[in-house]
Amino acid sequence: MSSTKTKLLLAEDDPNLGLLLKEYLFIKGHDVTLCENGELAWEAFNKAEYDFCILDVMMPKLDGFSLARNIRQINQSVPILFLTAKSMKEDKIEGFKIGADDYLTKPFSMEELQLRIDAILRRYNSGIQSKKEQNEFDFGIFHFDHKLQVLNYENEEIRLTSKEADLLKMLCENINDVMERDEALKKIWRESNYFTARSMDVYITKLRKYLKVDPSIEIKNIHGKGYRLITQTKSKV
Repeated sequence: MSSTKTKLLLAEDDPNLGLLLKEYLFIKGHDVTLCENGELAWEAFNKAEYDFCILDVMMPKLDGFSLARNIRQINQSVPILFLTAKSMKEDKIEGFKIGADDYLTKPFSMEELQLRIDAILRRYNSGIQSKKEQNEFDFGIFHFDHKLQVLNYENEEIRLTSKEADLLKMLCENINDVMERDEALKKIWRESNYFTARSMDVYITKLRKYLKVDPSIEIKNIHGKGYRLITQTKSKV
């Protein structure tokens, strides 16, 4: 999270309201990217990292609920606030099921929007402080540093590509448990299809080659589900 400005993605198809919101949020210290439909917002989300998402529910090309589902497939933590002209209980329940953090019904005051953003960010930042992301793992004879993209053992060092490092990190995060194939494809390759699945198989083969020096370590194929990094020792937290 930025220490200065919150990088905010705003998806709103009403041009007048969109510009009004963007100007108000900019004055409040946010760095705002405004998109006039769901497809443009999805493209923007894939090109940059955002600290917060404000999504109108009723949008052309890709509605807010569908956009939020796409976002949650690759990012489980970024805060999402829905804007809607509806106040139906069913719609709010649907939004929260998708993974929304809050829901604001039109018309609303700018002050209320800012207060809700502040409240969500306080909860989010509190969670970040209490659970920092793990980037280093020890398993078997290996020490893996995801940020440096380096796998060390004994006096040897293996430099990994970005995808190799990301894939090994997901395996380590699920050590002795199943890493879901579909989840890994959407998180690392950004889409799940035949070609990306074949690409992941190639990277799994490469990782197996690196890890074979330790017979206690194995990447096992779990048919129909994904892969499991099996080790007789537990990773250090």
